[in-house]
Amino acid sequence: MDPIPLPSHIHYELLLQLLERQTIHAIGHKSPQQDQLHELISTLRKAFAQQKQLEESCERSHLSVDYRWSLNQQAPPVEQKL
Repeated sequence: MDPIPLPSHIHYELLLQLLERQTIHAIGHKSPQQDQLHELISTLRKAFAQQKQLEESCERSHLSVDYRWSLNQQAPPVEQKL
C-alpha cells in the first residue's frame, strides 16, 4: 500500500505561531475578533491532535505516512514489479 499523505507538522506550527504571536496582538483586547481568534487557535490544536491520533493508528496498522510540504509535491514513484 502507498504511504498515506498527511500535512507536515510544521504547517500547524507555523499557523499557530502566526496567530498566537502576531495576529492576537494586532486584534487588541476585548474585541469580538479576539474570541474568534481563540476559537480558531483551539480548532487548529484539535486538528493537530487528531492528525497525531491518525498517525498513531496508521503506525499500529503498519501503514506508512508521507508528510507533505505542499500540494505541488510529487508523490514518490511507484515501483513496478515485473
